[in-house]
Amino acid sequence: MFKTLVNAFKIKDVRRKIMYVFLMLCVIRLGSQMPVPGVNTEYFSAFFANSTNEAFSFLNAFTGGGFDRFSIFALSITPYITSSIIIQLLTIAIPKLEELQKEGEEGRKKMTAITRYLTVALALIESAAMAIGFGRQGLLVEFNFVNAAVVIMTLTAGSTLLMWIGERITEKGVGNGISIVLLINILSRIPQDFVTLYSQFISGKSLANAALAAVIILLILLVVIVFVIILQDAVRKIPVQYSRKADPAKTPALAEKVVGRKTIGGQSTNIPLKVNTAGVIPVIFASSLMQFPIVIASFLGKGDGDGIGSEILRGLNSNNWCDPSNLQYSWGLIVYILLTVFFAYFYTSITFNPMEIANNMKKSGGFIPGIRPGKPTVEYLQKILNYIIFIGACGLVIVQVIPYFFNGVFGAQVSFGGTSIIIIVGVVLDTIKKIESQMLVRNYTGFLNNKGSNMSNSFLGY
Repeated sequence: MFKTLVNAFKIKDVRRKIMYVFLMLCVIRLGSQMPVPGVNTEYFSAFFANSTNEAFSFLNAFTGGGFDRFSIFALSITPYITSSIIIQLLTIAIPKLEELQKEGEEGRKKMTAITRYLTVALALIESAAMAIGFGRQGLLVEFNFVNAAVVIMTLTAGSTLLMWIGERITEKGVGNGISIVLLINILSRIPQDFVTLYSQFISGKSLANAALAAVIILLILLVVIVFVIILQDAVRKIPVQYSRKADPAKTPALAEKVVGRKTIGGQSTNIPLKVNTAGVIPVIFASSLMQFPIVIASFLGKGDGDGIGSEILRGLNSNNWCDPSNLQYSWGLIVYILLTVFFAYFYTSITFNPMEIANNMKKSGGFIPGIRPGKPTVEYLQKILNYIIFIGACGLVIVQVIPYFFNGVFGAQVSFGGTSIIIIVGVVLDTIKKIESQMLVRNYTGFLNNKGSNMSNSFLGY
């Protein structure tokens, strides 16, 4: 990875794109430090110090600390992520959106515009809920219409600006801009988390115990990161054979010959199915669904008392999971695991259609060796898909449960968890691949230009 970055800086065009991304990230971090006008900046500091509510800690990690400072980027790009997921889900319910998705570049532009409008609408709703819900509890210096309106407009504008920056990074920089914005926010919290781990497990201990604790912490992080890399890159390749009808005398390379059950000739390829087909989406879905009741209760100033409602909220709060003194609340972890597996199957079912793949293969003269075209191919693809979805979902659960276990048993209260690690690893790997592809294109271009120059020089007699 380091060698790739060094080589990338040697190419002017790639270097300019990387510097553009760096400047945009500086703007993001600067905006994350600027508080919204008219708010009590100490409110959330006291709120997080006295609260064990993991829902807002999760949001604070995704905003790079902008939430507890209540900066102009306090909402981050969460409205955009939510709107993108909603639009993807609606494509299976609204035929018009499904048609737009299949219209190519023009359809993609229209879908992007719809996503932007929905992002602004969600940002307005979320900022209004925060301004009113927390404003009544002391967030605003003076709770009135003007101050609430300023908070709503500022948060909405900040979220919209981040969406614009993400799109500009995608267009003029390297990698997926929205993912990079989310990545820098998560990374900005990691130094503080390491300070927390140091003060909890290393500071004040004897040299031997401190060294052992440091080695264990680094070893756990390394194992989880390597596991996530394997999970992200794991692919099940399904072989596909395409028949080519041609005249053997004219195009012997394309002629095909059937020997027994094997087809000799034609073209061989494969369908790569990622083991983690849904990425981090099932984890985000499950986490959001579990935290939604907690967020609503916080807006209403409830959830700290007794009764069935408070007991349910404590079970939904991941800070209470795997805690030896409160094992009765770990039922929430079981619900969370079941939701993650469910959303892994659900999301993959709406993004990958085995019947459509089988029909396209049949139209193109393709088939899976040993499997008849048509319904048998659909059933085979569905069987393979169900198997790898389960493997991928189990992998996601393992990555997500490990931090909860150590948080509950050892009290390692850090903001980065399985979701953050999956996002970090996935975005870094994707960005490095994009940089390598940019370098590859430049190298090919340079090679062809040099070759063309040499050919021209030879032709002119130089």
